[in-house]
Amino acid sequence: MTLAGIELSYLVNDIAGRTRDYYVSNIYGITRNSLLFKLHHPEKPDILLMFSTFGLWITNVKISQMEENRLVKRLRSDLLRSKVLEVRQVEGERIAQITFGGFDQQFILIGEFFGDGNIILCNKDMKILSLFHSIDVRHRKLAVGLNYVPPPSGGLNIFKATLADLEEVRTTSTATVRWVGRTLGLPSKYAEEIMRISKIDGQRLGNTLSSEEVTAIYQAARDLVERVVTGKHDACIVRDDKGADVYPLPLGDLSQKNVAKVSGFMEGLDTLFSENLLDQGKTTRTDSVSQKITELEHKLEEQNKAILLVKQRSDSISGVARALLASASTGITSIEDPGVLPVLQERGSQLAREAGVPVININGDKIKVNPQSSIQAIASVLFNESKRQLKAVDTIEVEKKKTEKNLDSFRKQATIAENSIVFSIQKKREWYERYRWFFTSDGLLAIGGRDASSNSSVIRKHLGKGDKVFHAEIVGSPFFILKEGGDEIVSSVSEVAQATVCFSRAWREGLYGLNAYWVRPEQVKMAAPTGQFLAKGAFPIEGTRNFIQVSSLQLGVGLYRRGESYSIMSGPVQAVKAQCLFYVVIEPSGLDMTELAKKVRVEFLKLAENQDIVKAFSIDDFIRALPAGDSHIVESAEGMGS
Repeated sequence: MTLAGIELSYLVNDIAGRTRDYYVSNIYGITRNSLLFKLHHPEKPDILLMFSTFGLWITNVKISQMEENRLVKRLRSDLLRSKVLEVRQVEGERIAQITFGGFDQQFILIGEFFGDGNIILCNKDMKILSLFHSIDVRHRKLAVGLNYVPPPSGGLNIFKATLADLEEVRTTSTATVRWVGRTLGLPSKYAEEIMRISKIDGQRLGNTLSSEEVTAIYQAARDLVERVVTGKHDACIVRDDKGADVYPLPLGDLSQKNVAKVSGFMEGLDTLFSENLLDQGKTTRTDSVSQKITELEHKLEEQNKAILLVKQRSDSISGVARALLASASTGITSIEDPGVLPVLQERGSQLAREAGVPVININGDKIKVNPQSSIQAIASVLFNESKRQLKAVDTIEVEKKKTEKNLDSFRKQATIAENSIVFSIQKKREWYERYRWFFTSDGLLAIGGRDASSNSSVIRKHLGKGDKVFHAEIVGSPFFILKEGGDEIVSSVSEVAQATVCFSRAWREGLYGLNAYWVRPEQVKMAAPTGQFLAKGAFPIEGTRNFIQVSSLQLGVGLYRRGESYSIMSGPVQAVKAQCLFYVVIEPSGLDMTELAKKVRVEFLKLAENQDIVKAFSIDDFIRALPAGDSHIVESAEGMGS
């Protein structure tokens, strides 16, 4: 599948809107011609942007590196921490440009999504700094140090085409559908849809059309382009014997094709292009091993043939020997007796001379014999030769076993190479998932800091007028906020106090019986008193503090469902029990965070009806939900969450 210019226009507009004010936090090489950009925003979920020689799209699939990409080092050097300033398409062509800025510099990354494709990095003056591959043809040169020049246009800019431009079709003897596709730079699926909408036979020659029919084609083209570019989609993935494609909207007769609806064109593109990348990676990883497997399979086949041939030849020789013994019982005593001739001929053999030496030729095997010897003696010579040849089978069998062992080893290597391609679905995260978070048993959201930086962020960015602010009476306590926590919500206040203590230093050191307190937003001051210094993540508190004693250190870790998405939630046991599908209860001491995370995952797998939901979470996801310090599981059970 290749992107059409109108599809790229939609993608560019969509990506530009979604990535505004994002910056590049990392760049990964996926294949030699595909890169993955991790884009970060201080308050929004991260975005993964795939940039390849065949397209760019937002993805929810993170694929491990499958091939070396020589552009990664240069791109990281120039683009890391830079901001996405602009995403645009070049004049309706299948070319996209992303402008990055930061540190008083600007860089432009260009993707050409036609032919073999190209990825080009330029400075703000469009001088080429690095590129996927150089070009030196009659009308165009691309190389490091030269200025970037787009290719000459191959037709009309579809977004600027006028009715007068399409009137040119009436001067040609080409089939209309072909002329429309070529002139407007559209794949056949769109050109055919334009003809279908305009109710004109696409095979009619252009010079047979009336002015009214050209107007109908023009209007159909405008309507189709407008639907694709503005996102008025009914997207689907279409598969048939020729391959697979993503349609932003139904095109033509799909009754004979395998059609799967998708939530959007970007999502369908991600599914199909990610499949292509994984297939490409598997092929790359296994190519050399597959070649060796093919060679060994051929060798094994030849060895089997050799064993069969040797056995057949041995059987032929022993068959002649038995026939000679049988003839001896009829009174024949000499190999030169005329009665022996038909016995030999029946078995594809004959008595002959090879360089004057008497031999019996049995299907090409020439066995030296003494004509003066008795029939029994000659038969014995043949039996010995038959046994000698059979010994060769033993030698081949030994070599065959070695081949089979090597073949099995390479097949395992191929499986390992294929399975070593790791990919994970990038789960869409809610804004609060960057912090400590849980929903209380009353359904209220509580968020807390993970460290000094997020402590500061919780208070400065997310503290509202109707919230309550919590802190424990210990150095190393997070700030927690109970969103919209009215005074009458006693259970929620108690639960947030419990979380504040449990996620503090108290857990790691096993300090029981601590107090937590809550205050109103206006009591939290954003600056230190004059002449004093406050550490990052600390805030002065003024006025009365409302204390709550937390007598136990106990947390729940559960699987929380919100709509069609799932998250791992950790918080007070009552809250987790009320909100989650199932949960475990943990207390301080025991296993380190990694080992405990593995055990929690095992418990989740036991409790889950659909284990795939649990398997979608990595061990790191579980670790992220745990308090700092050693812990152990004391209980696991189903929750009351739906």
